Amino acid sequence: MARRSRQVRARGNEVAFGSAAPYIQRSLPFFDPLDEEQITRLEQQVDWILQDIGIAYRDDPEALDLWRREGAVIDGDIVKAPSDWIRSLCAKAPRAFTQLARNRERSVVIGGQNQVFAPIYGAPFVRDLEGGRRYGDMAAFEDLVRLTYMLPSLHHGGFVTCEPCDVPVSKRHLDMLLAHMTLSDKPHLGAITEMSRAQDSVDMAEIVFGTDVMAENCVIMGNVNTNSPLLVDKVVTEAARVYATRGQGMVVVPFILSGAMGPVSTAASVAQAMAEAMSVCAYVQLLRPGAPFVLGNFLSSMSLKSGAPTFGMPEPVMSNYAIGQLARRAGLPLRCGGSLTASKVEDAQAAYESADSMHSTMLAGANFVLHAAGWLEGGLCTGFEKLVMDADRLGSYQKVLSAGLDTSEEACARDAYQEVEAGGHFLRCAHTMRNYQTAFYEPKLSDSENVESWEDAGSNDMRQRAFKRWTQMLREYQAPPMDEGVREELLAFVAKRKEELPDAWY
Repeated sequence: MARRSRQVRARGNEVAFGSAAPYIQRSLPFFDPLDEEQITRLEQQVDWILQDIGIAYRDDPEALDLWRREGAVIDGDIVKAPSDWIRSLCAKAPRAFTQLARNRERSVVIGGQNQVFAPIYGAPFVRDLEGGRRYGDMAAFEDLVRLTYMLPSLHHGGFVTCEPCDVPVSKRHLDMLLAHMTLSDKPHLGAITEMSRAQDSVDMAEIVFGTDVMAENCVIMGNVNTNSPLLVDKVVTEAARVYATRGQGMVVVPFILSGAMGPVSTAASVAQAMAEAMSVCAYVQLLRPGAPFVLGNFLSSMSLKSGAPTFGMPEPVMSNYAIGQLARRAGLPLRCGGSLTASKVEDAQAAYESADSMHSTMLAGANFVLHAAGWLEGGLCTGFEKLVMDADRLGSYQKVLSAGLDTSEEACARDAYQEVEAGGHFLRCAHTMRNYQTAFYEPKLSDSENVESWEDAGSNDMRQRAFKRWTQMLREYQAPPMDEGVREELLAFVAKRKEELPDAWY
């Protein structure tokens, strides 16, 4: 639908609890542990899958027709194509692109040396210290959007921070989009589960940004999973036709539990993930050359006794490093990893698994990190305390990635040595006074005081401190300013679409 051009003014809009850069501009080198022989062998495996095994495109004749017209070999619903052709199509996707935010100062650059953190996506349950574990609802969803907006180390809103299970499935995407667009001014994703819902997402983004701005910029993205192993269903291809043909971004992520949706070998599963994602990237470029695309990898090990996924284990950690090297050689932005755990609460298991998973994601150079905060229970539950605890650690990762080790004249502090005598201290010297406010990262939730001070303050553990923090944040929340005409148009669109859609709960 045609919309008038509307430039949304950029505003600083400093929120409570501090501000940070809108995304990470990385100075730390990537960690590339695989040698040339190993990388070449994996790429040959990718090429073999694309050419000799093929990828199924199911339940969408239009997608198969496009492949057929372009010269791919079609066997039933299996698409086989020369790997050099697939790679040449992938090369049409930008190595980096900007997703505009409603507040332009919060726009993010995805790809290259940049990294963007976004919260958990898709959990049907929520948990907090006061309310316990329960189905997500719209009130919880809106609070999570508010918290994500206020946490400076989360650069992107994601989309389904929890499932609002009190709203019909057929209509909840409208309420979720409205919440992201009005309660926050950070960039976010759109719906993908049905073609009409993807279209609603693009139409609402057009209301916010205007036709002219949207025609020239990525303002919204769809995040989809291939149906591993080696299957692309119509959810993916139809969403791509909606988003990519309008020049909007697609994030395509094979979800592979090694031993189930991929071989038990990590190397084979990594190559499979690359083949599936690159095939869809090529399809997107056939739809619209130059359309923004993010190659994803969500690879997890699993318990071969119970079938349960496991996180923070050495195999998925290594897959992050491998997929990082492969994605950079393919010239594609990467999505992988996050603060992942199978733990049910914010305990030691959650800390260990989330830290190992997120640290490897950081070193591997993932450009867009969904599930960076809030993930519990293998992704089934969003933890309010976990969200702010993870965000606290993301702040430290951000400093490591962007600042590195400062070796400037000021950092070497020669004047401090000239001022302080041997056996003295640096606490009051001029160099300390100039730099003490920014010298060290100060986590909001860690308690480094002595035990007497900790006991006097109530002997609160990390979960209790996190509960106090997020409840305080919500009390101090202020919505970002929004043009009233835009708000009214969004509300009218949502009301009209809800009238047209019957209630459906599945």
